[in-house]
Amino acid sequence: MYKNFSTIAVLAFAVAVGTLQMTVMVPLLPGLGRQLGVPLTTVSWTLTAGLLSGAVSIPLLSRLGDMYGRRTVSLVAIGLLVAGSVLSAVSDALAPLIAGRVLQGVAAPLLPLAMGLARQVVPGHRLPSAIGVLSATIDVGSGGGMILAGLVDGDHRAVFWALTGLGVLSFVLVAAVVREEPARRAGRPDLAGAGLVTAWLVCLLLAISKGAAWGWTSPPTLGLFAAAVAVAGVWIVTARRTATPLIEIPMLLHPGTIGATVASFLLGFALFAAITTVSAVAQGTLGASVLQVGVYLLPTTVLMLVVSALAGPLMRRFTASALVASGSALVTAAALWLAVSRSSDADLYGAATVLGLGIGLGYAALGTMAVEHVEPAKTAAAGGVNALVRVVGSSVAGAVGAAVLAAGGAGWSFAVAAAAALLAAVFSTVHGGPARRRTA
Repeated sequence: MYKNFSTIAVLAFAVAVGTLQMTVMVPLLPGLGRQLGVPLTTVSWTLTAGLLSGAVSIPLLSRLGDMYGRRTVSLVAIGLLVAGSVLSAVSDALAPLIAGRVLQGVAAPLLPLAMGLARQVVPGHRLPSAIGVLSATIDVGSGGGMILAGLVDGDHRAVFWALTGLGVLSFVLVAAVVREEPARRAGRPDLAGAGLVTAWLVCLLLAISKGAAWGWTSPPTLGLFAAAVAVAGVWIVTARRTATPLIEIPMLLHPGTIGATVASFLLGFALFAAITTVSAVAQGTLGASVLQVGVYLLPTTVLMLVVSALAGPLMRRFTASALVASGSALVTAAALWLAVSRSSDADLYGAATVLGLGIGLGYAALGTMAVEHVEPAKTAAAGGVNALVRVVGSSVAGAVGAAVLAAGGAGWSFAVAAAAALLAAVFSTVHGGPARRRTA
């Protein structure tokens, strides 16, 4: 029992550290843009690059984990996070900073890798609780990134040196505590698929982020959108013909996981759209410091921790899809609140409280919802797809949010986040799969 607890605790810490890098850039963007002399739509690529790298790394490293061991691959991912943090800490120009962020993004697969490791050490009846804790740790890391940026007063070098230290500590703990059964699967990574996924996502996100500046009907914008569609089509065709594709296309459409897949994408989008807009509103309209932005979002972080602790008991009483739908409804309410009223401290604190309840509840249950209706052999694949689409949703939100905010539309940005969360509630309800038997 103690060994299982220590393993899950170390894996949860690693997932949290890997998630910090995803949100730590959010409150830094306005100041970093002024420091580097670039517009928000350009500096936002320091956020998008890490998210995009994570989106591609999730299926790729999940596959490598199957082949060479999830513990080994987790250590490699943490090592790249440390290397990227050091590079970002010493950078004073946009290009090397983006390169460092790409390396940091490779830590995104730590969640599906941790889920696979948990399956080996946790008894079956406790696995939903363990997966819920690991999934909810993303919430802790997401909120913690905002707090970390505030504690060092928006100094990006100090932020990344702090990430370096946390990454080193995580590496040591995983190496010392986590063990793995020596099971391996033959095969090879789908590098061509990784390249195609990267290409169409870059085309899509670049068109979204630059569309307002270039013109939405300009040849470069339309060309990028067309290229994204064309390359995505080629990727789907090749993935269906590849023995071990980067992403199993049937898993994206699996009847038992499609609700979790769509809800995960939409909740990832809603969270990042909401927090990036809160940061911009707080620093712009209310004149808040980076630290104050973190304080505004402190209720979100605290409630994520509380909900994480309650995730196991809640999932023994209610279906995962019902919890995801409830959490999504709360996120909708928080985003609508800010779309209507965001001019006072009370608005930001109140909406952050509701947002924390909703995201904490939704994220804690998404991991279970993604895997509970597939056969055990597909658990890792289902978890990887769920984590992938969540990060892709966050990436799209980064580009969309920057474009909307650049046009001065904070209210519209919150409204879009609300719409995404509402759709997540609908999909998780309608496509939640057959209800799992509840226990007291």
